[in-house]
Amino acid sequence: MGLNFRKSIKIAKGVSLNVGTGGVSVSVRGKAKGLNYSLNSSGRGTVSLPGTGLSYSTNLKTAAKKAAKTGRTYKSDAYQKRQALEKQKAAQAKQQEKEQAKLEKEQAKQNELAENKLRVEEFENYLDMVRGVHLECEPPIDWQKLRDAMPPFTKAEGGPAEKAARAALANYQPGFGAKLFGQDDKRRAELQQAIEAAKQEDAEAFEGWQESVKFADRVLSGDVDAYYEALEAANPFEDFAQFGSDLEFGTDSGDYMEIEFCVKSKEVVPEKQLSLTSTGKLSEKEMSRTMYYDITQDYVCSCAIRLAREIFSILPVQAVLVHAVDTVLNTATGHETEETILSVGFTREGFEGINFERIDPSDFLSTFPMRMQFAKTAGFKPVERITVEG
Repeated sequence: MGLNFRKSIKIAKGVSLNVGTGGVSVSVRGKAKGLNYSLNSSGRGTVSLPGTGLSYSTNLKTAAKKAAKTGRTYKSDAYQKRQALEKQKAAQAKQQEKEQAKLEKEQAKQNELAENKLRVEEFENYLDMVRGVHLECEPPIDWQKLRDAMPPFTKAEGGPAEKAARAALANYQPGFGAKLFGQDDKRRAELQQAIEAAKQEDAEAFEGWQESVKFADRVLSGDVDAYYEALEAANPFEDFAQFGSDLEFGTDSGDYMEIEFCVKSKEVVPEKQLSLTSTGKLSEKEMSRTMYYDITQDYVCSCAIRLAREIFSILPVQAVLVHAVDTVLNTATGHETEETILSVGFTREGFEGINFERIDPSDFLSTFPMRMQFAKTAGFKPVERITVEG
């Protein structure tokens, strides 16, 4: 059980000071019969009418705070100044919140605009790549120069690495420390070992020259196996993988190379177009059929040119046959099947002196034997392949 303590001290008529464990309070008996009023040190005030069970309590401190919030009017300059400063401070805080929100909104808008611009630039760059596949090409290989190259050194005289190692041994002068601590013999042995290693290095260089001459002679003589080895080593069509195109090479003669590549236009050419609105919003809409087929035609023709350019740069063939295959609608069966949509026979002579930076791919193809049926509103139709004889 808790211990309670309470003592009441009369300090004036009708006024008592109450001291207890709960704090200090003042009780006032009103003029009205039985009406009591008490004020606790915690700020709580109570008015009661004994014998009726009626009472009213309130916290005066809380009430004071509420009065301040509801705009209580003070007469002194200090209080009035404080109220004015509080209002000014609240107004500034609210203004800062508005400005911060505005800045954040503007920054978000700028970020969205920058992101939209980047997406559109990436889209347009991709279309440029698709239409400009033919602009890339490995530098040509001069097989004649490789076959006629002189040996790197005369075996009887020794190679450059061996000569340098022998010179290092001949010019070696042991210092005082090497003689004093018996390091001279060890250093000479190391220089002698360096000569043997240099001989091996020269031998490998000489063997590499021999293999290069031999391989160049095979290529120039029209060795088909050497052709395939050269293409595998050069790997000029590595970036075709990013467009999803499959390639197959074949020939039974050293005069030409035949290539079939799968276009996969549905995977390569996008069906939706990205652009920016006047307000910087990203617009994504279906690409028109005319634009879609136009890009597809440029892509197919550009790939065909690129394939021939690479072959002419790597191999000494005089002609390159390129066949493009894609999935198209067979109007006779109503089903989509893989069909040849382009077949063209390029000649080395036709590639000489061409400024590939400025050509139109489809116009350039028209200067060679070619079979292609294309409509701007319907795309490609199947064609027969060109053969070496025809």
